[in-house]
Amino acid sequence: FGYPPVQLRTSIDMLAVYVHKDNPIAGLTLQQVDAIFSKTRKGNYGKDIITWGDLGLTGDWKDRPISMYGRNSASGTYGYFKKHALYKGDYKNNVNEQPGSSSVVQSIASDKYGIGYSGIGYMTSDVRAVPLSTETGVNPEMIAATPENAYTGDYPLARFLYLSVNFKPGSKLDTLRAEFVKFIFSQQGQEVVVKDGYFPVPAGVAREELEAVGIKALF
Repeated sequence: FGYPPVQLRTSIDMLAVYVHKDNPIAGLTLQQVDAIFSKTRKGNYGKDIITWGDLGLTGDWKDRPISMYGRNSASGTYGYFKKHALYKGDYKNNVNEQPGSSSVVQSIASDKYGIGYSGIGYMTSDVRAVPLSTETGVNPEMIAATPENAYTGDYPLARFLYLSVNFKPGSKLDTLRAEFVKFIFSQQGQEVVVKDGYFPVPAGVAREELEAVGIKALF
């Protein structure tokens, strides 16, 4: 059409790194996540991580190989995790690719020694979201996958979810699309966001997004 689409921030998601509910791991740095999932290790962690013992777990966990679950390459989640958790590196060949986010969680729930990534909205009582850190060195601060940490931006894998709209600069949206966009940022629309396991955008963000497509916010 000769102009870029407008991308509206509709909600907030967190990509969680899940383990089985019985897994005692306290937290992971992104360098460690990279060394678990990536064969290129662009995060520069000191060694490849293959067993749970490589992460410091002892007892029955020490010699158990880590089984990895993820999405297939057609998934946006696959690309996001590759860019932000694997430092744009390449996945290991033995990552078990799943057709959907819920499949990743279900696989980990049935595999005590599994680990995988999926949206926070897919969490069940059979898995646990591991706190993450971008820090390196001794005793890095681990950030839990909580709404508070998503809003502050402290959680390293928090992201906006977008709706792309064909909006020509200086024009006016047709009535049907304008009403749909207004619904998205209404209380009812944001309640749908919460119902689906994501987080609503702050009022200030909602106003900015409405104005981006020529709609004056009434709040």
